[in-house]
Amino acid sequence: MRGATRYLRLLAAFARYGLARELTFRGNFLVKVLVEVLWLGILLVFYRTVFAKTSVVAGWSEPEYLFFVGCYFALEGIIETLFLENCNEFADLVRTGDLDFILLKPIDEQFLVSCRWIEWSTAPNVLMGAAVMGIALHDLQWTFDLGQVLLFAGMFTCGIGIAYSFMLLLTSASVWLVRNQSLYELWWLFTSLVRYPKEIYRGKWASPMGWFFTFVVPILLVVNVPARTMVKSLDPAFLAFMAGTAVVLLFASRVLFQYALRRYRSASS
Repeated sequence: MRGATRYLRLLAAFARYGLARELTFRGNFLVKVLVEVLWLGILLVFYRTVFAKTSVVAGWSEPEYLFFVGCYFALEGIIETLFLENCNEFADLVRTGDLDFILLKPIDEQFLVSCRWIEWSTAPNVLMGAAVMGIALHDLQWTFDLGQVLLFAGMFTCGIGIAYSFMLLLTSASVWLVRNQSLYELWWLFTSLVRYPKEIYRGKWASPMGWFFTFVVPILLVVNVPARTMVKSLDPAFLAFMAGTAVVLLFASRVLFQYALRRYRSASS
């Protein structure tokens, strides 16, 4: 328990420092927030234009799809706020040898590598995504169900775990590749995939892709499963598959990260 409290205190300290750093250049911070607001606005206008021509897209009505977009935006906001910038800088730590200083600190290396910077400019995305989900539920005339909310929270957490695991797996490759820009382009490909319901992957050529990114590289689960728990029916077996996938990927990504650190050759060696 004391160990968990220690890490929470460290995370709070990182958050305070990151906020102070961002507010040093308030104009830049506000511009970055404005860009995120514009990006959400563009998404909503685009989908509103699509639903002006049809009532259903891939089996999702407009309010259901709106909830999906809000869920995606909130989850992406958490990933970008907590992890993306840290993982992006890991290759520089390896190349410059600054990773040595992190390894010398008396704290878990994975925590320090992936959580030391908090990107506050993307934190409002979480609130904006939650607001969009709230509007969608209002349009659906959804009645409060505590069990459904808890299930959504659990699946949303699993989605974060799966996304974080994939990011950490890509990050670990920096130890061997030193510069892994192409792998981060693969991450942006993943984010493009999770932006849409898996039902769009139908047909002769698309179905194999949907199956592959659901069961082999299960990135499509990240937003699809949490969103469906709130606005659509979902097979309980699929919920168990989602939870199991998150646990397996979190374990596998940690094992690979620890292995990568053992293969790291410090600047002093």
